[in-house]
Amino acid sequence: MKILVTVKRVENTESKIKVKPDGSGIVTDGMKYEINPFDLIALEEALRLRDKQGGEVVVVLIGPPEAQTELRSPALAMGADRAIHVKHAGPLDSDGAARLLAKVAEAEKPDLILCGKQAVDDDQGQAGQILAELLGWPQATAASKHESLESEQEKSKTPGIQIAEGAKTAKVIREVDGGLETLEVQLPAVVTCELRLNLPRFASLPNIMKARKKEVKELTPQDLGVDVAPKVAILKYAAPPVRKGGIKVPDVATLVDKLRNEAKVI
Repeated sequence: MKILVTVKRVENTESKIKVKPDGSGIVTDGMKYEINPFDLIALEEALRLRDKQGGEVVVVLIGPPEAQTELRSPALAMGADRAIHVKHAGPLDSDGAARLLAKVAEAEKPDLILCGKQAVDDDQGQAGQILAELLGWPQATAASKHESLESEQEKSKTPGIQIAEGAKTAKVIREVDGGLETLEVQLPAVVTCELRLNLPRFASLPNIMKARKKEVKELTPQDLGVDVAPKVAILKYAAPPVRKGGIKVPDVATLVDKLRNEAKVI
């Protein structure tokens, strides 16, 4: 099998985000970056499937030239076979990203595309679904693996996405209201991955060193023939309102009075 995994470079989740005074964006000076956590889960799943089924794992990232740092480690250092870097430093919406990824998929012809459920920078969760529509492929979203379905011993190595013999179909488990849902999709297909699907491995030092020599193919939107002018314009960024501090009340009667007359919630 050939599995294509889409990864996105996002701001470090522990960074303190500051909005520019004019509201045009966030302050990026000194910002640290990482691979989107949901995408690492997708990559881990691809590696488990490759180790079980055989084949190749290719990661693709759209981002500025400096994003190759995160592409090599952790993405390639985790065990991906090679990478594709679509160089683009300007604004990009989900539609533009999906169109670029669709062109890469048409050239690579993978059996399966794995994406993170959403990116933690904008939380839109759209690119995977748009990609499936552009390719005309089946899709399954928010793939998960429920803890009760396997023993503790098997959790560390068993893929949550099950590929049928002959790589014709894939079974995906999703968590839905009230229980679990199992979907079967024909391959090739696009699957987006949820938080509970697996626990991504750490990149070892030897693998980090090996990642420096792995192939990274560089492309541009122009090479792919895609116009990435955003169709969705972000008008302004704003910081959330400052949360007011709480107060202590002497008794229940005072609490009820404040909830009724000040907060007006009862």
